[in-house]
Amino acid sequence: MISIASNYYARLAKAHSFTMQIVCTAFAMIILVLLALVTAFLLYHGFTSINLAFFTQTPSGDIQNPGGMLHGLMGTAILITIASTVGIPLGMLTGVYLSEYASNSVLAGPTRFVADVLAGVPSIVVGILGYELLVVPLGDYNGWAGAIALAFIMVPIVARTTEEMLRLVPKSYREASVALGATKAGTILRVVIPSATGSLVTGIMLAIARVAGETAPLIFTALGSRFLPVIREPSPYFHPTDLQHPFPSLTKQIFDYATGPYPEQKRLAWAGILVLISLIFVLNLSIRYFATRTRRTAT
Repeated sequence: MISIASNYYARLAKAHSFTMQIVCTAFAMIILVLLALVTAFLLYHGFTSINLAFFTQTPSGDIQNPGGMLHGLMGTAILITIASTVGIPLGMLTGVYLSEYASNSVLAGPTRFVADVLAGVPSIVVGILGYELLVVPLGDYNGWAGAIALAFIMVPIVARTTEEMLRLVPKSYREASVALGATKAGTILRVVIPSATGSLVTGIMLAIARVAGETAPLIFTALGSRFLPVIREPSPYFHPTDLQHPFPSLTKQIFDYATGPYPEQKRLAWAGILVLISLIFVLNLSIRYFATRTRRTAT
């Protein structure tokens, strides 16, 4: 009797496990199909809209022939570079503090909590904050405000990633370095950080991929421009813009064209979306590459 009951429950458990496997597989297939449809839709509209002028021309002002998005590509590259110059060092230094110096500090818990909260704050809130603190005092939208807003988004991501990656470095490395006469700062700079370089690069690229597609902060700070972001003397044939004035970005230009009423501009927006998605895709592939290489090195 006990054997019959145990066999019954074993078959029931096996049927339950098989059913759950079927359900999970079905939902995974649904997600893959939806992703494939969205990707195919994007590729169709993006490839049919993209051309050489997209990368070599600025907006012409002609509705029927809107030109390209060279200004947006250059502007986005400049904004990300400035944001990285500000956000990455601040985030890494914060992560080093939390990992190496804050073991007995009362600031460790609040700092981690604030970093976690900031990492989850909607980007539009960052944009409004940048508008009130940087745009209003300066009296105009500007590229500096846009870059600082992006850096603000990067800092908590880099900080928490740096802390977690440095914690994975074995304590024996630190102890051996100190035993050989190295200072704590020297141990961090010459032993701990080099041992976690691959993981740190992964966190930095993750932060860059996050801000590369942001639009809301730039709407409230940099606003956008249809001129090239190059500092030169104005002329009848060349109209530059600099970081002290409204600054161009690819995401803001896509937003303007996609929400506009003109078909040619919408077509150009599809090309911009494809380029932006391709950029983020390459960054994510790079993140996976560095993460895989780091795991292989660790093993």
